[in-house]
Amino acid sequence: MTDATEKPLLEFPCQFPIKVMGLARDDFESLVATLVRQHVPDLGEAAIRSRPSKQGKYIAVTVTVNATSREQLDAIYYELTACEHVLMAL
Repeated sequence: MTDATEKPLLEFPCQFPIKVMGLARDDFESLVATLVRQHVPDLGEAAIRSRPSKQGKYIAVTVTVNATSREQLDAIYYELTACEHVLMAL
């Protein structure tokens, strides 16, 4: 049972980090940024960080967006997971 006075898990707008993993390629970070910018046009470069795996085979890109709605986040995740180069988006 849920209580009508319970707060939602997220309150919008909020800063929301999205982690995206894929095989290491020179353009993976820019690919992720391009996909996210379709839904967050004002995404700045400072909002994007990347880190290679220990062996260098994979890369993790974290994009922190100013999320305005659950629908926006769902659209971003859909866009990312539809891309053949993205192995996982969290």
